[in-house]
Amino acid sequence: MEAPAEAVLHAARALVLADLTARDVAGPAVVSLVEDAVAQRRWWLDQWPDGAAYVPGLVAQDVQDALLSAYGRWPLCPLCEDPHALDVEPELGPDPHWVCSARAEVVAPVGALR
Repeated sequence: MEAPAEAVLHAARALVLADLTARDVAGPAVVSLVEDAVAQRRWWLDQWPDGAAYVPGLVAQDVQDALLSAYGRWPLCPLCEDPHALDVEPELGPDPHWVCSARAEVVAPVGALR
């Protein structure tokens, strides 16, 4: 049984907000970026309901892209001295994780940054 679209979107929002809160960047302007990303993915999910498992990773990537444009790289890799952003992998798939591309190491699932 598929989850209703709104439940999928709310879950994705919660995961991304948890990561933003963990990295102490969940201010009002950033939360607005999350809301914008969720709204855009609502249309995408309506067009492709079978892609529900991909929504958390897509919302995380959307917020990451919006933050890059407005504030800079996020989230920064906690494993490396050279500051770089973590990547979301898979780019389009279920169970997204934050990954250090320099070390090819999983740092945390989306929603579980510390």
